[in-house]
Amino acid sequence: MSEFSEITLISGTAHRGLSEAIAKELDLPLANAHVGRFPDGEVDIKVNQDLRGKDVFVLQPTCPPVAESWTELLLLLDTLRRSSAGRITAVMPYYGYARKDRKDEGRVPISAKVVANTLVASGCDRVVTLDMHAAQIQGFFDIPVDHLYARPVLLEGIQALNVDSPVVVTPDVGGTKMARAYAKRLGADLAIVDKRRISGSETVVEHVIGDVEGRNCVIVDDMISTGGSITQAAAVLKRAGAQRIVIAVSHAVFCGPAVQRLQDSDAEVVLVTDTIPQDPTNTPSNLKVVSVAPLIAHAIKAIHSSQSISTLFE
Repeated sequence: MSEFSEITLISGTAHRGLSEAIAKELDLPLANAHVGRFPDGEVDIKVNQDLRGKDVFVLQPTCPPVAESWTELLLLLDTLRRSSAGRITAVMPYYGYARKDRKDEGRVPISAKVVANTLVASGCDRVVTLDMHAAQIQGFFDIPVDHLYARPVLLEGIQALNVDSPVVVTPDVGGTKMARAYAKRLGADLAIVDKRRISGSETVVEHVIGDVEGRNCVIVDDMISTGGSITQAAAVLKRAGAQRIVIAVSHAVFCGPAVQRLQDSDAEVVLVTDTIPQDPTNTPSNLKVVSVAPLIAHAIKAIHSSQSISTLFE
């Protein structure tokens, strides 16, 4: 059993809908807390209940606008530390700045490390996150990090689409390990779309490694940002003779031209999780969202009761 008193859930404003879904799964209320803005735009926080000795979970993905959601999270952590909370866990379904995980050229920051440093300095005792862009970011922390995978949730979504004899495709050589895990669970073959990155927002697809002619393809990745790479991959697969094409990703960042690119793409379905909130007035018509709320709720219960969460990796 946990050494701390009961679970307390506090939500930031980044994704209130997901926070409410997690709370519903746990049959718990969200804490009575005000997270708003002063007239000049600065974050205003006030928790209206006792937190002393509580096992507190802050529900806040650092999704766009990242600066605001990150600042909110840091100030919430500081509030809890100064309120004598027993343990403070940052639940970040989406870990912003994860793509900048190393110094790949001169005079640039390692932003993912800065995020880690500030979380700990603000009072975080533990982190729960989902499908980090680079799993090695866990090593930036000297506190426990529970790195969950959206794969079980997305696999259920893929299976519900009745994609017969699929080929799992990665749009990037670096995603081969992830794609292989999906292929193993689906009993599917594996293919790789070889691409060359020109800039942070532009890539050129070279060719397909693997046989996709006449096959149904499931393209898997950790996120869609501008949508360029993954929609190019879908187009290349179609030219190579693929039949049905399904895109399945963990994080729907959807910035810039992503929505239009996905709308115009060769993908029959774009399957994403709800780690990042979507604008209902600006989503591609082929979008299907599956929820990670049950997965995160299970992790919170296991952490609180000091039980293993390794079953969530299955």
